[in-house]
Amino acid sequence: MGSRRNFVKKTAIVGTGLALAPSIALGTNTNYNNKLNVGLIGVGLRGTNHLNNLLLRDDVNVVAICDIDQRRNDIALDMISKAEQTKPKVFGENDYDYRNLLASKKVDAVIISTPWLWHTRMAKDSMIAGKYTGLEVSAANTMEECWDLVNTHEKTGTHLMILENVCYRRDIMAVLNMVRQDVFGELVHFRCGYQHDLRFVKLNDGKTAYGKGVEFGEKGISESAWRTQHSLLRNADVYPTHGVGPIATMCDINRGNRFVSISSMASKGIGIHNYIVKNGGKDHPNAQLKFKQGDVITSMIETSNGETIIVTHDCNLPRPYSLGFRVQGSEGIWEVDGNRIYIEGKVEKSHRWDEATPWLDKYDHPLWKKYGVKATGAGHGGMDFFVIQAFIESAKKNIAPPLDAYDAAAWSAITPLSEVSIANNGESQDFPDFTRGNWVKRKPYNWIKDGY
Repeated sequence: MGSRRNFVKKTAIVGTGLALAPSIALGTNTNYNNKLNVGLIGVGLRGTNHLNNLLLRDDVNVVAICDIDQRRNDIALDMISKAEQTKPKVFGENDYDYRNLLASKKVDAVIISTPWLWHTRMAKDSMIAGKYTGLEVSAANTMEECWDLVNTHEKTGTHLMILENVCYRRDIMAVLNMVRQDVFGELVHFRCGYQHDLRFVKLNDGKTAYGKGVEFGEKGISESAWRTQHSLLRNADVYPTHGVGPIATMCDINRGNRFVSISSMASKGIGIHNYIVKNGGKDHPNAQLKFKQGDVITSMIETSNGETIIVTHDCNLPRPYSLGFRVQGSEGIWEVDGNRIYIEGKVEKSHRWDEATPWLDKYDHPLWKKYGVKATGAGHGGMDFFVIQAFIESAKKNIAPPLDAYDAAAWSAITPLSEVSIANNGESQDFPDFTRGNWVKRKPYNWIKDGY
């Protein structure tokens, strides 16, 4: 007990220094030469995806799993058995049994893949327990929770990584490589978002269940058991990180740059209601509900370096999937939709788009060149391999991850700030500085030299 007190006292003193020297390692629970013992909190569809990638590694032991749905624990145990791995300790007797997992001395690192409302409280408990923490997106729901992630990290010295897999998508990393080599010149403007028809739900086997999104809450299945409730009660961009995370890495947010302000607006919200009427009938009880969330939410963010970022949330209307990326600078522009690029003086025809594929191939990121074959089949086009790779390698060395607690807070803050802005007719809202001024001195992360 005394050693634990000394550790907490020591880390509290140096905690704020983590913002200046984020690669410092304070914990004592990992050894780079040994296997990392990992516990999984939440083994739903996302959790079992992480489990699958962990079971493919020879430097990891999955020593504990936790889910309050025993069916999901059984699925995870079957996966582990088929992989011929040792059976882990199983938790899940109640909502807080995850704390018993965190109390286990066998667990070095934890991956949290639970419904959003549990993310911050579980991550806080995990950091307090001294576990290197991987947290699924979005990381926080309220401004208080955003600060909780930062404050707990600084007080305990325990690292947290937000597991934003889109930062590792192959085209995104190629464009990041282009940004680092000044192909687009001085950066000016970005667009991104989460544009994904989520009126349907996924079953336990991952297949889409059309029409099943009519029910939610206690009668819902999979994500509809908890996600739809947010659309009923909140008018906000509740899921910003898939879009803004990759853009934040390109313009060095929290590392020489930061988000300064945001202004958000929401359209009318008719998408979920129309879906319920079409698939459940106009007399269905849920057809009588008034959904608060606008179908298309548009936010504009200003950075301290003068860039603007348009972020879109569009999940309740029929549409093809797109994250809507655009990167625009003084020398050119790339847009994901249409797979097109224009670099002044370097395209075949002036004022005409080039196909982006040859450019993306030319600037393919070194990480993808190194691990691309290994990433095949890892999920979401291979990017799930890279986000787990970065987490495991950072945890084994017990150093700050490439996407840290400050990133988790800044990106997730879009949700509560957009909510307030929408409620006040688009009034601009200031972003807190989660680094407490240290963004000025923090160095940009080197995705080629220090990346995994």
